[in-house]
Amino acid sequence: MAIFKRILLKLSGESLMGEKQYGIDEKRLNEYANQIAEAVEMGVQVGIVIGGGNIFRGISGAAKGFDRVQGDQMGMLATVINSLALNSALQSIGVKSCVLTAIRMEPVGEFYSKQKAIQRLNKGEVVILSGGTGNPFFTTDTASSLRAIEIEADVMLKGTRVDGIYTADPEKDPAATKFDEITYDEIYSRNLKVMDLTATTMCKENNMPIYVFDMDTTGNLQKVLSGEKIGTLVR
Repeated sequence: MAIFKRILLKLSGESLMGEKQYGIDEKRLNEYANQIAEAVEMGVQVGIVIGGGNIFRGISGAAKGFDRVQGDQMGMLATVINSLALNSALQSIGVKSCVLTAIRMEPVGEFYSKQKAIQRLNKGEVVILSGGTGNPFFTTDTASSLRAIEIEADVMLKGTRVDGIYTADPEKDPAATKFDEITYDEIYSRNLKVMDLTATTMCKENNMPIYVFDMDTTGNLQKVLSGEKIGTLVR
């Protein structure tokens, strides 16, 4: 039995690269699709936001001389490419899914609205929410916080390549220790780079719990949905 009825799953664009240096690793994509299919089989309604960092990041593009607004727009389009790839992978294994976009681009995807997203979720479809917020200067972390609140999710699940939140970056500091649970205020005071401050503040102000876990290990999403404490809860 799943402990959540409706989730917003935030996936990292960088994680989609898998073993590659750029773009989409088909093996990782299919692993994600199979884990999401398991969540649907458990009766969970699944909304998804994917980053675009495996293709283009607006903020890093700005550092290389791109106009920030146009760079962020390129990043939004990168999230649409990733969303279409995941949509295709889900449909190929028989999962009903759709792509909604924050910017009008029919027939690539339907234009997003809260009502449309919830309607599709209630029908049992996986709803992939692409294009960020549709505005520059906002990250996909902020987009996922916004969408989680809008679709009235029980929790925002942040799938990363590490198994939770640590006192420091565990990939750089072997002495870093993991939190099983942490408050939003502790994230601020410790200056932990879980998400950007806008995203964290939105979740705090709207009482949206965040669960950070390792999505790259097959089977972990099902464990989280079953209530196993394998990551870090923020509330």
